[in-house]
Amino acid sequence: MIMTVNTLAIVGTGIMGMGIAQIAAQAGIQVLLYDAKAGAAEQGRQSLQAMLEKLTAKGKFSDDELQSMLSNLTVIQELNQIATAEIVVEAIIENLDIKKQLFAQLEDVVTADTILATNTSSLSVTAIAADCDHPERVAGFHFFNPVPLMKIVEIIPGISTQSSVVDTLIDLAKRMGHLGVVAKDTPGFIVNHGGRAYGTEALKILGEGVASFEQIDRILRDGAGFRMGPFELLDLTGIDVSHPVMESIYNQFYHEARYRPHPLTRQMLVGKKLGRKVGEGFYHYKDGQKLSTATAQNQSSEALISDAVITSVWIGTDLAEDKTQLIDYLNTCDITIDDNDKPSPDSLVLLAIYGEDTTNAAIRYQVDPKQAVAIDMLTELTKHRTLMPSIVTQEQFVAQAYKLFGNGLDSSEADAQDAGSATLITESTGFVAQRVVAMVINLGCDIAMQDIASPEDIDNAVKLGLGYPYGPISWGDKLGAPRVLLILERIYRLTGDPRYRPSPWLQRRAKLDVSLFTQQTKY
Repeated sequence: MIMTVNTLAIVGTGIMGMGIAQIAAQAGIQVLLYDAKAGAAEQGRQSLQAMLEKLTAKGKFSDDELQSMLSNLTVIQELNQIATAEIVVEAIIENLDIKKQLFAQLEDVVTADTILATNTSSLSVTAIAADCDHPERVAGFHFFNPVPLMKIVEIIPGISTQSSVVDTLIDLAKRMGHLGVVAKDTPGFIVNHGGRAYGTEALKILGEGVASFEQIDRILRDGAGFRMGPFELLDLTGIDVSHPVMESIYNQFYHEARYRPHPLTRQMLVGKKLGRKVGEGFYHYKDGQKLSTATAQNQSSEALISDAVITSVWIGTDLAEDKTQLIDYLNTCDITIDDNDKPSPDSLVLLAIYGEDTTNAAIRYQVDPKQAVAIDMLTELTKHRTLMPSIVTQEQFVAQAYKLFGNGLDSSEADAQDAGSATLITESTGFVAQRVVAMVINLGCDIAMQDIASPEDIDNAVKLGLGYPYGPISWGDKLGAPRVLLILERIYRLTGDPRYRPSPWLQRRAKLDVSLFTQQTKY
């Protein structure tokens, strides 16, 4: 049974609380604002009013809409004044003991039918409700910052939460213009859980010396389509926020290898290199703006290709579609293709491989690793290209590969494309984009297998909550589950690291060649 919500109370009027208050007021709901700190609720209302007035001046709202929203916001001075609210949303400090104390106070004030919701991002809803007289009315209602723009909210039932409470919160989220996704009460819920792969795998790649943090950011932003590179994101969020979350989820899952943090961010935390807020993290900042970081490789790469002469190219690919694409590319560039069974001694050997390093691939293809350069075909050639020589590849062949892929598709497009649109990385078991994207997809599949949420809710929550170009499940379907499985199986086999073991959810669907959204009927 869905409750009709006319009045909603917010306890805690910081950024998150006022964001929730805004979307509720816009939806025509009466909002009661309370904060234990004297004057904080009034200050929060005034700040929100000033922001809404600016938006109105820009034409986002009419004057009538503005006045209606403001009339829906009421500051209250005493906690017992929230008694008329059908729902109370708590948005205070992330401290379990303090939240439990607040919920005990709320139960003394509200009616028997009032829903108590917590905006916690990391604490167990079951633990928050554990000492309540009526834990069945307590649920998580986790929004993301900035609330008006992030159109997603996680709804988390505790172990005792009634289904009617969940249904009411789903309906309320929709009324406020947000998509409500239901998640089990597990560490990280959906979004913070699903986001573990991006930063941790990028840090592992950096720690292995595969590429610089600037190069990793560029590959994942320009090539894979992420809105921000992982190190840009860590700097924006703040190492003091991100690293404790990494450690918390790793510990809550009893040291599951998939969530393993990296010592580098612990070191940066201790050294107070926290990111944009202090002017230095991975990047340096001035007045909140990232300073440019021209890398030495950019300069050396230009010198590398100055005298490069491409005689011919021999192609080896794991997938037939990649060979077709590379042949088309080379034909456009008027490059001679070496179509012999074995490459000529002066041919550049180009290997389009998955989940493997160039050395192992060259051995598998029975070609000379001194001629070999691998290319990542997971990302489109029209975007960023990643090249990986073996540890013994001769410089002349490295130069040929960089000259071929560093200047755009052809001479007519060279001016329109970034002249440095190819990145040379050192040998890695799997490329940068392959490792990160495959881990994102694999973790999404694992969340689905744990039945934390439906595949559709996982996809929507991660895409909307983290700004990824695709949700992990649909991204796996787009790339093809067999290709993702191939990447993970090879990395797992070559490294022995259990973080790369493929999820059974992914394995079964890849081998049956069905969508990753496929769910088994429960009997």
